[in-house]
Amino acid sequence: MMKEYNIALIKGDGIGPEVVDGAVKVMNTVSEKLGFSLKFTECLAGGCSIDEYGVPLTDETLNICKNSDAVLLGAVGGPKWDDVDASIRPEKALLGLRKELGLYSNLRPALLYEALADACPIKGVTSMDILIVRELTGGIYFGKKGRTDDGAYDTEEYSDFEIRRIVREGFRYAMGRDKRLTVVDKANVLETSRLWREVVKSEAGNFPEVSVEFLYIDNASMQLIGRPQSFDVIVTSNMFGDILSDEAGEITGSVGMLPSASLGDPGKPGMYEPVHGSAPDIAGKGIANPLATILSAAMLFKWSLGEDKASDMINEAVNKVLENGLRTADIFKGEGKLVTTEEMTSAVIESL
Repeated sequence: MMKEYNIALIKGDGIGPEVVDGAVKVMNTVSEKLGFSLKFTECLAGGCSIDEYGVPLTDETLNICKNSDAVLLGAVGGPKWDDVDASIRPEKALLGLRKELGLYSNLRPALLYEALADACPIKGVTSMDILIVRELTGGIYFGKKGRTDDGAYDTEEYSDFEIRRIVREGFRYAMGRDKRLTVVDKANVLETSRLWREVVKSEAGNFPEVSVEFLYIDNASMQLIGRPQSFDVIVTSNMFGDILSDEAGEITGSVGMLPSASLGDPGKPGMYEPVHGSAPDIAGKGIANPLATILSAAMLFKWSLGEDKASDMINEAVNKVLENGLRTADIFKGEGKLVTTEEMTSAVIESL
């Protein structure tokens, strides 16, 4: 009997539907070639859910995601719902999904493809392969917050347990790569960062083969520009990881090339999405880069379904189309062939 996987599909807002549709075509092509099937269940979250149901995340969507093998998400948000004072915002769908699905580990690989070296804004940098492991359900985004008579506050909180489980993930991924781990914090100022360092040092003995480097967030931001090729795995807190992963993405030439995975405990569905936003200014124009979402699908195959061959096939196909000179507008630098979203997707499928 053919193996079937259940995938929750959240296309989201802006360019989300365009890039997700492309990824689905690629996923179906791979599954047909390898002899398994995919059942996609489409559900709403983000701005489109606010328009339809008045909330960014419904119980129905949450239940579909909880009962799936994995979740593929496009992007949420846009100017239509962009009121920072609003109590109902599209981004709350992401926070809700991460919290309810227990997705505490966010993997954001930043790879500079050899064919895209000319797209890197840093002179002389021709290679970079970094995995940023970001803690996803703690820290300042989830701490106590509020207003006083003449001010406001957001609280950074972390427990030993929250830090230890993500630090172990960082060490584990480093063991499978170049055995180098960089811990980014602000331990000269923040008490939570001092706890991070204590936990890292206590866990380091369990991974003696991994060399550990500590960097303050401000220094890490500079070093990432000055020597990006020297980093291997970076593990850090929620907010610092959010910032550093976007910086790393810019070094690769475009956030349109950056996939991500949000994972929890084994057996729980992971959520996969491109790092980029909904880009409403280019929605519907057919010029969005689908590769970040397609690469997110490759991560989905590997980390949630255990279909490593499917993942490898997609990664190889993406590399091939880039080597063949195909470029969407975000990575087009005057050389190669400028293509649309659909043409890029078709090229990946042809390469498969």
